[in-house]
Amino acid sequence: MSPLDGITRVIADSDLDGLIAAAILVSGKPDLEVHFAHPAILRAGSLDHLINRQTALCDLPFHPDCGLYLDHHMTNKPSLEIEKQFIAAGGICVWRDTPSAARAAYDFMKNELDLSHLEEIMPIVDELDSGGISYDDFMLDGPVLRLSRSLSLAEPEHLQTVMKQFSLGLPLDDILESHKDRLDNLKNERNYLESVVKKNTVIIDRMAICDLSENEIRSNGYLITALAGDEALACCVIHGYLDGSIDNPDRPALGASFYANSFRSEENRFDLSKLATALDSTGGGHANACGCRIQARDSSIGKLTQLDKRYNIEKWLDLWADREIKLLKN
Repeated sequence: MSPLDGITRVIADSDLDGLIAAAILVSGKPDLEVHFAHPAILRAGSLDHLINRQTALCDLPFHPDCGLYLDHHMTNKPSLEIEKQFIAAGGICVWRDTPSAARAAYDFMKNELDLSHLEEIMPIVDELDSGGISYDDFMLDGPVLRLSRSLSLAEPEHLQTVMKQFSLGLPLDDILESHKDRLDNLKNERNYLESVVKKNTVIIDRMAICDLSENEIRSNGYLITALAGDEALACCVIHGYLDGSIDNPDRPALGASFYANSFRSEENRFDLSKLATALDSTGGGHANACGCRIQARDSSIGKLTQLDKRYNIEKWLDLWADREIKLLKN
């Protein structure tokens, strides 16, 4: 009996981690229907119509109606009681304290499938998702890093193509070569992105705040902390639009992501997920990398304003100022 018996659909996060996790499941069951999503979309209930006991969730928040739950985020971990209820109702819970959800999926399926074709990519996925990549490797900006940056909900066909390539066992070099033009363009855009990040970043109390909102430019925390240097213990990157929506990948809702500076020699001592959940109950992620949506000061007013964004930043900085008391990891 396969652990995928009864599963007909996969919903996964749209980053490289979620994509590889989905590819592992599809390797074992090629006819699986795959959807990519963002955690906020799932938390908002927008995917409830797709989630039932035939659905596997990968690298996303827990949902009690799914059939297979596979993840590694601490803030997504179901309580022992909820997990017992889920299993008793027929669900399979694969929450693992692993560097990536892909690694959890790999460990879950490795005795069922030949996953040797993924052995080359797995360490890179682990490093990217857990903050384990070195400064030199990041600044080198190799093709796998660029492939990870190319993945976006705004390009669903590209997501499906890359996922299918990994699920079919194509060699990594062949996959990268098939996307050469796209990856070359991303390499050429890197210098411009660095200049934009530098222009829009300020460091306050050792927190690098990079505001990239109201435009299409996006950056992960690696670039912001690499450019900020040792002065920054962590960073906050703001992206999306005041009038955006979690259901519109071309104009996403205004949100923020927090990342520890993984390039420092000292290990991060602070739980950044407490920042992500301070104002947004649906925020979350890891202690070292997490995110949330910007919240209105007055929930009765529909549209966000610049004042709301400033209000959120001020609240995060207030909490950050007390980090030695309120944010220390347990």
